[in-house]
Amino acid sequence: MNSLNLYHIFYTVAQCGNISAAARKLYISQPAVSKSVSRLEESFSSPLLVRSSRGVTLTENGRLLYKQLETAFQAIRQGEEMISRNDLLGAGSLSMGVSATLCKYVLLPYLQDYIAENPYVKISLSCQSTHETITALENGALELGLVGESERLEGSRLNFLPIREIHDIFVCSPDYLSKLHTRPKEDFQQEILTQGTFLLLNKDNVTRQYIDRHMLLQGISVEHKIEVSTMDLLIDFARIGLGIACVIGEFVRDELQKGSLMECSIREPIPPRRIGFAYPRSARPSAAMSAFLARLASGSFPEI
Repeated sequence: MNSLNLYHIFYTVAQCGNISAAARKLYISQPAVSKSVSRLEESFSSPLLVRSSRGVTLTENGRLLYKQLETAFQAIRQGEEMISRNDLLGAGSLSMGVSATLCKYVLLPYLQDYIAENPYVKISLSCQSTHETITALENGALELGLVGESERLEGSRLNFLPIREIHDIFVCSPDYLSKLHTRPKEDFQQEILTQGTFLLLNKDNVTRQYIDRHMLLQGISVEHKIEVSTMDLLIDFARIGLGIACVIGEFVRDELQKGSLMECSIREPIPPRRIGFAYPRSARPSAAMSAFLARLASGSFPEI
């Protein structure tokens, strides 16, 4: 097989129409150009160029070869452009992990803004629990994760960049609350705890574990509860009057404003906690991830 260099020289000569112009374009001597074309012709046992004092013209075989080379070199140029573009954007991909709740209520505006600025980056999104995201980050299976701050992060090999505080609150429908309001006002909180049905996330959820620790410290014990897998279900169940749901207040602003849900005070408020982006300390971030973190650090992302 002939070398790519020989084909490139022939292709340039055919483009320029004469050997001297091709030599100048290639930054080599005219004899070197002529010799390379001759070697190519010898390998095919067929003339590819007709030489004259006015320049060169292609033979039938020369035109056939030139047409194929034109397609090949165009593909090479496109490949080079794709590689250059991908290098600028960190190999063109970014893998992230996030829970379904944080994806819906927090991550989507970030993604929309980032993709608008970096349209060639391929986003790979894994919707899973926070525990699974942290494990994947530690194992190198993910580059970035949107998670709630937790005790597990403190002992991990991950950096954590907080983006906002969230507040866990108890909510229910006005009708449900009125049905519980059967005792004097000073005993109402105890009425809620003993008679109310609490809607909570499953026990393996980071949010549920945070709530459980708070309730344990406050000496709060609930007798009736329903456990579900997502916060959206908690909100829906509370809206139709199935009980008192522990939800993130920022995610039910509309419901609270419209009055379809109302907040229930149960002893001491739950301390706020932070959510943010976690990523491995030791791994060198790709350019795509660096661009994301840079926008995060500069405050370029829209307020949510």
